Amino acid sequence: MPENITSENLLNNIMETLAEGVHKQKSGSFFEEEISNPVVCKLNRLFGRQEPVHKVLGGGKSADVLLWRNKKISAGVIGGATALWFIFEWLNYNFLPLVCFGMALGMLGQFLWSKASGFTNRSSSEIPKIQVPEEWFVNIAVTVGREVNRTLRFLQKIACGGNLKEFVLVVSGLVVSAMIGTWCNFLTVIYIGFVAAHTLPVLYEKYEDEVDGFVENLLGSMTHHYKKIDARVLSKMPTRKYWGKKHE
Repeated sequence: MPENITSENLLNNIMETLAEGVHKQKSGSFFEEEISNPVVCKLNRLFGRQEPVHKVLGGGKSADVLLWRNKKISAGVIGGATALWFIFEWLNYNFLPLVCFGMALGMLGQFLWSKASGFTNRSSSEIPKIQVPEEWFVNIAVTVGREVNRTLRFLQKIACGGNLKEFVLVVSGLVVSAMIGTWCNFLTVIYIGFVAAHTLPVLYEKYEDEVDGFVENLLGSMTHHYKKIDARVLSKMPTRKYWGKKHE
């Protein structure tokens, strides 16, 4: 039968564990261990990554845009997304009116072009025809479906893989995303995710050693605290069977 545990003893154990953790963090033991052994920092990449960031992101043109290989294209993509977000969010435009206004302007341009061709003796066949290739829609659908399936496979792999560090990081990211979603509307969440996708990978690629070392230290510190609290508090708490015997 486990010893009697009072609320005062539990509080004292928790405070002692946290105090020891703070003292170790101030002394720099975790960071000194990481600095003294740089090989560990290189091996323990985020999410167990073994390949370069560019290859992890697909290694194609999309990866070039995300990692700012061509600064003009990447800046244009971010600028276009920012302009759309500003139009819909701050100017209170809706998607349908914007599409209708755009089509009306396009029809007006076509009308003026056709009338001007009569005065300049040009044939109507010279009027540029606006047409979206059907392959674009097929490629967009295939790309979206492939990315959705890859995301689902990744989440299932993290959930069933048994790696606690990866599981905690992914679940924490989903919780943070859910919290952001309660503060902002759906369009703003998409814009934040779009900007993050075009800024975080390039920053991580530039400072990957520092980020991997920080995450490794943070996870090590969390694991250390959890083991101490489990040994001093959680393992000593009465089980359901013990409480049943006590009430009897």
